[in-house]
Amino acid sequence: MRNLVHPAALLPPAGGVTAALRQKHASAGHEELDSRGLVFPEDLHLPGLSSLIQESWRRSAELHANPDNPEAPLAMDREELEEYRRQHPLAAIMPVIHKLLVLPSHDSGMLVAVGDEVGRLLWVEGDAALQRRAEGMMFVPGADWSEATVGTSAPGTALALGRGIQISGAEHYKRSVHPWSCTAVPFHDPDSGALLGVVDITGTESAVAPHTLSLVEATVAAAQAHLRVERLQLAAARQSSPSRRRSPAAPKTAGASAAGSLYRNSLQLLGRDQALLSIDGRTVSLSARHSEILALLSTHPEGLNAEELCALLYPGEASTMTLRAEMVRLRKVLQQLNPEAVPASRPYRLPVDLVPDSGQVLSCLQRGAHRIALEIYRGAVLPRSEAPGIVELRARVSALMREALLTDGSAESLLKYAELPEAKDDVDVRTAALKLLAPRSPKRAAVVADLERLDRELSA
Repeated sequence: MRNLVHPAALLPPAGGVTAALRQKHASAGHEELDSRGLVFPEDLHLPGLSSLIQESWRRSAELHANPDNPEAPLAMDREELEEYRRQHPLAAIMPVIHKLLVLPSHDSGMLVAVGDEVGRLLWVEGDAALQRRAEGMMFVPGADWSEATVGTSAPGTALALGRGIQISGAEHYKRSVHPWSCTAVPFHDPDSGALLGVVDITGTESAVAPHTLSLVEATVAAAQAHLRVERLQLAAARQSSPSRRRSPAAPKTAGASAAGSLYRNSLQLLGRDQALLSIDGRTVSLSARHSEILALLSTHPEGLNAEELCALLYPGEASTMTLRAEMVRLRKVLQQLNPEAVPASRPYRLPVDLVPDSGQVLSCLQRGAHRIALEIYRGAVLPRSEAPGIVELRARVSALMREALLTDGSAESLLKYAELPEAKDDVDVRTAALKLLAPRSPKRAAVVADLERLDRELSA
């Protein structure tokens, strides 16, 4: 496979719509949107523009992405980027990406980008001349190409929709990207199914040739298989040579760093009373108390002394002896998963990176990625916990989620949020959704019925 350009790229796409006509419709759509002051109401229809592009433009407008800003913002400096890439599971798939996409791209005038699950580009490689041109719009490692930041683009919109897409020329929301076309496919963890990132091909018209989407999808499938094999080999190596516990103060070995990059150690707290802990690909359900302890330690990576952890864990006064007994039991659970994950003491601190899903939601909300945050958000943090630290975390995450949706959420997002237990009686959320729904939307009747029910209940 020496060249990504395919003769099909020169033919009109299915349905007889030529590339030139497609661009004409997109340019006319931009003119119409400009005349409305970048306001895109739900009942606005732009002739000739696909529903996918129109919906993405609407989200871009609602999130206040600036189409006239020529550059994407940098989200990470070089030092932070290098460390983040080294620890990210996608680092393990780069040999496959190089072989199947990057090497052919040198002959075909393409760029290959790999980004994380919130749209930050981690690697951008390929044609050297094209890389220099792409720097003008900051299509570079460390830049934020989420839909919330730059508007419609293949990497950000593929993540927002959760499926592979192609964006051509003026279909991009940002004007500086109109000379470019791109194809992107999300990358999911082959074991857990969690979203890990996105793989993108960017270039001229050939980047959206009919075969290109299939090529990227096949590459992602091959990379997922590669990651699974790497994990199986790691598990076999550990079984044949049991890990020795390493002191928390000792530096990580090169092998430990490479192993850590194969997995995203996670803690699922949202919408469940007992957390799910995943370390090195092994998952266990925790007791309610252990869920609370790990939730608190994961949100305090610097560590907590016994008195501080007690105050966050127990509603009333409690002895540190009670905490120590609980920590002994928790250490036994973690020892079975990975001895290197056993918390240190004085202060209590996790020696491995552990990503709580509540932290992912907060990170997405801070960056304006409300749609991705809502996909992750399955409900309140440990909803039945009365631990003071958990009560505070739960209130903060829930309040920020609700506020973000009321401020910038689409009708679709608000209605999805309204289905959660915490929003079943939320009048404001339903009222906001009703205002955004088109006058003839079939969804209006159900929202109105809900509001009438709530009004009757409040009156009674």
